[in-house]
Amino acid sequence: MQELFALNGKTALVTGGATGIGRMAAEAMVRAGARVLIASRKGDACEAVAAELNALEASGSAEGFAGDVGDAEGIEKLVAEVKSRTDALHILMNNSGITWGAPLGQFPHHAWQKVMNVNVAGVFDLTQKLLPLLIESSDADDPARVINVGSVMGEIPMGDGAYSYSASKAAVIHMSKILAKELAHKHVTVNALAPGPFVSRMTAFATGDADKREKVGKDVPLGRVGRDEDIAGAVLFLSGRGGAYVTGAVIPVSGGINVMSGHNIFESALN
Repeated sequence: MQELFALNGKTALVTGGATGIGRMAAEAMVRAGARVLIASRKGDACEAVAAELNALEASGSAEGFAGDVGDAEGIEKLVAEVKSRTDALHILMNNSGITWGAPLGQFPHHAWQKVMNVNVAGVFDLTQKLLPLLIESSDADDPARVINVGSVMGEIPMGDGAYSYSASKAAVIHMSKILAKELAHKHVTVNALAPGPFVSRMTAFATGDADKREKVGKDVPLGRVGRDEDIAGAVLFLSGRGGAYVTGAVIPVSGGINVMSGHNIFESALN
């Protein structure tokens, strides 16, 4: 069983890996034996997290450094940094993302370009520029893995006020399926996570304390917000031997929000 989820000898890059879901995934990979490169705009935060993960004395290791996927120049620098550290990349987790919220009628035009640049263009461009490293590290029995972080808000129409964010995550999910189709013959799988509410800097306004988390959890079908192990399990499945035959999938790590719907349309007649 351990062989299905172990990542010994693998090298992974996790963008936005200093906080939230990226931090959860990075720890899971380190505990599974991977060498994990953690990058975000705040290099000092990435270095601090890497030190924390290395202090776990797990079978893997972590390295943190600055990396910005918000524009072409930042992506070029990040790719160069990765290539300076390794000539093999087995796992790419595109987790960096930003959001923007404003009421309808007040949503600014520039909030579209900023969010789409990071959440969509950044994911695509970084992936295509790291493809040579991924392809070099793959084979039919053990393909390289790309894991893109979407959102349940990109699956169902619930992103009130977060228009560009929700649309960007829908784009990430669809783009993941396109890339899965194009890269399968190169032995690279591409899958997406569609998380619901997890504790992170982005969701601090709603999950920042126990009382808020309890309130948010009551609106989730499974009755709680996501935990570290929920992300860990999904990431290790998609990264390890157990997920080698899965591509183009969207894993709904959302506690059932992805299948929420309105009331039974015949309910009134039946009661």
